[in-house]
Amino acid sequence: MMEQHAPAPPGAPPPWGRPARLPVRPGTGRFLVLAGVFVCAACGLVYELELVALASYLIGDSVTQASVVLSVMVFAMGVGSLAAKRLRRHAAIGFAALEAALALVGGCSALALYAVFAWTGAWGGVWASGPRCLLVAFSLAIGLLIGAEVPLLMELIQRIRRQDAGGAVADLFAADYVGALVGGLAFPFLLLPLLGQLTSSLLTGAVNVVAGGALVLGLFRRDLSRRARRVLLAVGLVVLGVLAFAAAEVDDFERAARHAVYGDGVRVAVQSGVQEIVLTGGTAGRPLDLFLDGRLRVGGRDERRYHEALVQPAMAGPHARVLILGGGDGLAAREVLRHPDVRRLRIVELDPEVVRLARTDPALARLNDHVYGDPRLAVTTADAFGWLRTALSGSYDVVIADLPDPGITASTKLYSQEFYGLARRVLAPGGRLVVHAGPVAARPRVFWTVESTLRAAGLRTVSYRVGGRDSGFAAGPDRTAGAAHPPGDWGFVLAGTGARPPALRLDPVGPRPATLTSGALAADARAAAGTRVPGLSPSTLVHPRYRG
Repeated sequence: MMEQHAPAPPGAPPPWGRPARLPVRPGTGRFLVLAGVFVCAACGLVYELELVALASYLIGDSVTQASVVLSVMVFAMGVGSLAAKRLRRHAAIGFAALEAALALVGGCSALALYAVFAWTGAWGGVWASGPRCLLVAFSLAIGLLIGAEVPLLMELIQRIRRQDAGGAVADLFAADYVGALVGGLAFPFLLLPLLGQLTSSLLTGAVNVVAGGALVLGLFRRDLSRRARRVLLAVGLVVLGVLAFAAAEVDDFERAARHAVYGDGVRVAVQSGVQEIVLTGGTAGRPLDLFLDGRLRVGGRDERRYHEALVQPAMAGPHARVLILGGGDGLAAREVLRHPDVRRLRIVELDPEVVRLARTDPALARLNDHVYGDPRLAVTTADAFGWLRTALSGSYDVVIADLPDPGITASTKLYSQEFYGLARRVLAPGGRLVVHAGPVAARPRVFWTVESTLRAAGLRTVSYRVGGRDSGFAAGPDRTAGAAHPPGDWGFVLAGTGARPPALRLDPVGPRPATLTSGALAADARAAAGTRVPGLSPSTLVHPRYRG
């Protein structure tokens, strides 16, 4: 006979674990709990992906942001699971409260992260780290709440119909993993393109609080006191109200945040299938600026200095057939087509929306001299890497890589040894390839890694830099408005297929650049050479090396 205070035998239910009084049959109740697990798991993964996507856009370096979010969140889930053991006695009400908190925190996380970036990013100092700190805080909070779900859901399942722990865990995790699959697919293919980052997170929060509240108030209401039911219902309605209000105001919030980041001159803001495109200025005497995913791509005050330095040295040889990789804004093409002996020019641009704006926006079309009306120009919408793999060998005299900075994670493959090997293949004998390699003074290691990678691809190189960056926006991964020290130059590498590096000069019979002379070009090459970082390994697809 067991003594009164002897420990319970293994597998015995805890003293509070009496069978739940359900309004449905146990089999139906168990199915409804697993359906709740499915929905909550889908919502949890959407929160996770939302943080990764928004942090990559706002802060840059998607590999780092994904690593931070995933590692912090998984750690917090373990802590949350341990902490939730104390709530098993009140599993139903505890689960409903957790879902309300998770819906509020997860649903508003993207909104809060964007607000901190927009309104404190220009303050400098400790505030410059605000988005990163908030990202860690949200990852920690969401992970704690998600981790705490598991013990409570396990308790609820066991209270419906007790079974061996292994079978209950298998059912629970099966529903959890399938829900995560649905959430992981819904975010990039449904929520993000249709609703955007802010609205999709708010909608996910609403689904989360409704699912959690409906499960507890509908299935386990007999286990709750009348007061507890009223409190849970009131809390759920308040959370829904907050999320609904935020969703109703999200468009005004986005406009205000966009103006806080870019200033009051925003004329065009478009979310394409590839990136966010923002045009500011271009009217009333204000210079036009083009931003892609928050990064300054074209600064109207000094874009001619950049594009002349990129294009004109490469045109100082045969240039009847020219290929531009990127450059959908048409500004590099403007410089190429100033040479009357160019017979054929092709632009390979990933985002058709950039090309459409370059054709139709009056200020941008005026800046690029309406190049898209020139019959010598053809446009292909494609990924540059994939397009080069199918291009004919020896088909171009000049290749111009007008691509985002190599420090941006998504661009690293376009600065790899494999990419430059493909570019070398399409060059005719004696052809030239010119690459924008990022700022020299601010990131010399990145710049000289590009140069080392070009040499590893079998090209001979000469490097140079020009001063620029009049705008207060820093280019590249960390481009907070009003940054204290935005990069002050552009770096370029000119490469050729011959036995010697190509001569760094201007075309003696070509158009005269407005911002560049042969003497300045020679001085620019000497300035770049003085920053050389020796012994750098090339960057490859499987071992990218562009890290500051």
